[in-house]
Amino acid sequence: MVGGAFTSPVAPGTGWPDDPAAPDTPVARDADDVRRLAGTDALAELDARVSVCSACPRLVTWREDVATVKRASFADQPYWGRPINGWGDPEPSLLIVGLAPAANGGNRTGRIFTGDPSADWLFASLHRTGWASQPTSEHAGDGQRLLDARMVATVRCAPPGNKPTPTERDTCAPWIAAELALLPTVRAVVALGAFGWDGAVRSLVAAGAPAPATRPKFGHGVELRLGDVTLIGCYHPSPHNTYTGRLTREMTDAVFERARALTD
Repeated sequence: MVGGAFTSPVAPGTGWPDDPAAPDTPVARDADDVRRLAGTDALAELDARVSVCSACPRLVTWREDVATVKRASFADQPYWGRPINGWGDPEPSLLIVGLAPAANGGNRTGRIFTGDPSADWLFASLHRTGWASQPTSEHAGDGQRLLDARMVATVRCAPPGNKPTPTERDTCAPWIAAELALLPTVRAVVALGAFGWDGAVRSLVAAGAPAPATRPKFGHGVELRLGDVTLIGCYHPSPHNTYTGRLTREMTDAVFERARALTD
């Protein structure tokens, strides 16, 4: 876990590892603010603004309540309790797109896909296939690095029941569209789950890719070419999928090996 004395949620600029924000980072309070503040040409500034967004009242209340009440097994730990900005290489060839942070995963650790069983599965595969420096991702500041890859969530706050509303999805959408526009080196996108697939298609088109004439239905290993980028579907590495065998180690590795072939 992250050491030191931090409030839960963590105040920006107080020393949390990899916190991109400062106390004076501008805060988006509604959808209009998100659209306006997403208009920066600096990735580091975009990350900072994402990490303090307060545009969706229901999500703000939920993420902060979880950070305050905490799961019993993490009661002695500080919780990040803020939106999760993109993380990884600033000039990646691979982008990994998920749904949203987990309430007691990324919402606790401050890093997307970190500190829960889905993260354990995902990072083990990324390490085996050469996209991550370590086989685990446990907390911010643990030494983990993504290699020529970056991770983002379609919705940046942990939602109740892992189900953001359409309005929350649309309010958050300018953040990922702006991020994609600042990542011209991306050649492959792995979408984790159907929500990640839909969000990736929407975001790539919003960032300037040509809209597909027809959109293939999400499926594991399904590919869609959008301009210079190939989108690849992957079942979400949730315990529901991995414990039941719907998603195996070999299936996961094959997706990231395919991404490697597309980007080499």
